[in-house]
Amino acid sequence: MRHEFSRNCIPTMALSKNRIKYIHSLELKKYRKAEGLFLAEGPKLVGDLLGHFPCRLLVATASWLEGEHGHLPADEVVEVTDEELCKASLLKAPQQVLALFEMPADEAAPLIPAHALCLALDGVQDPGNLGTILRVADWFGIEHLFCSPDTVDVYNPKCVQATMGALARVRVCYTSLPDLIRRHPSLPVYGTLLDGDNLYHQSITPHGLIVMGNEGNGLSAEVRSLVNRKLYIPNYPAGRDTSESLNVAIATAIVCAEFRRQCVGS
Repeated sequence: MRHEFSRNCIPTMALSKNRIKYIHSLELKKYRKAEGLFLAEGPKLVGDLLGHFPCRLLVATASWLEGEHGHLPADEVVEVTDEELCKASLLKAPQQVLALFEMPADEAAPLIPAHALCLALDGVQDPGNLGTILRVADWFGIEHLFCSPDTVDVYNPKCVQATMGALARVRVCYTSLPDLIRRHPSLPVYGTLLDGDNLYHQSITPHGLIVMGNEGNGLSAEVRSLVNRKLYIPNYPAGRDTSESLNVAIATAIVCAEFRRQCVGS
């Protein structure tokens, strides 16, 4: 059962070496999975996640806690010095507070919501890219992100930090993308491919699934075969020598922006 601790109930105890070691262990996926917990750091990020994910442990400096008027929804709250926070933090420059949150339970056989625009990632490996893509999804009102099993863990601390709180508003599910797509035979499935059609010359539906691929290899062969709306982001001007490709997070932002532009204009 979760409890709420007021400012006056916060113990002024130091973190033990074992507790610090436990916090650091969550940098590794196998320990996150075993414990069902992930780490978040910083006032903005922790503040956004509180209330969206059950908080097992909140570790903060007196200055941060004094700014929190009212109750903190956490199983345990520990006040620490700046020096103690540095020892517990994974960041080079700790930011007043860190927290351990519970991961949501895995969703069996997920479905794509009807009449919604959703994103899917096929083998994205960089946690910074995944975190940025969550921010992009959040900005453009996309509430569901489906990830292939070989996509980097969204609860990787680097990814969590890169989401800047978007993790609280975008639901992330790991699943077989081919199986997911086949459960929706009439769904528009968009993918960016070199042999696709110019993004800006297409009539885009306000709903469907946008699939983005691995940083180096793009979409897997099986997922590529299931894409029924192939798109291409043109460089400018046409025919000019340019970079080989766009970063996947930047490409995602460009595609999502065009989808929303056409929806607003329709």
